[in-house]
Amino acid sequence: MWIVEFTPKARRQARRLPQKIQDVLALLVTDLRIAGAVCPQWPHFGKLRGRSGEFHCHLNKGKPRYVAVWGEVEGEIQLIEVRYVGTHEKAPY
Repeated sequence: MWIVEFTPKARRQARRLPQKIQDVLALLVTDLRIAGAVCPQWPHFGKLRGRSGEFHCHLNKGKPRYVAVWGEVEGEIQLIEVRYVGTHEKAPY
């Protein structure tokens, strides 16, 4: 079982998402807790180039497209940190 935490910025971003997208994000967090940072079953899941241990996926289809970005935090605990949740256009990659 993994621990999933949001950065303060990502927590604020998540609260501003439409409710439907918040619900999808909750499902993603559940999958991350169970399976860890690698979730290939999510749409457009992938590693971020040049960033070790960082991943992203799409939370919906259409426009605006919402994405989530997270990474594994190195250490003794199995910890995943969600670093960005918002529109594809403003994603930090």
